[in-house]
Amino acid sequence: MEELKKAGVLKDCDGLRPSREGKRVRFDGSSRSVIDGPFEGELVAGYWLWELPAIEDAVAWVKRCPNPMPVPSDIEIRPI
Repeated sequence: MEELKKAGVLKDCDGLRPSREGKRVRFDGSSRSVIDGPFEGELVAGYWLWELPAIEDAVAWVKRCPNPMPVPSDIEIRPI
């Protein structure tokens, strides 16, 4: 993580609170319903906000990072 900071790539990062503390708002046409956590399945656990010229650069940086979880995991990369 320190290498990302020194290179000016890492702009922000944090973990999310447990899903039991969250809510989801479901959209169905014009109606909205609120679902209380906890939620099951694949969940976003946190985020890293990076600034790079291309997604390929992000892939290269992720390959150099340690696994953020104590078990096998995935990191999803999306542009914003």
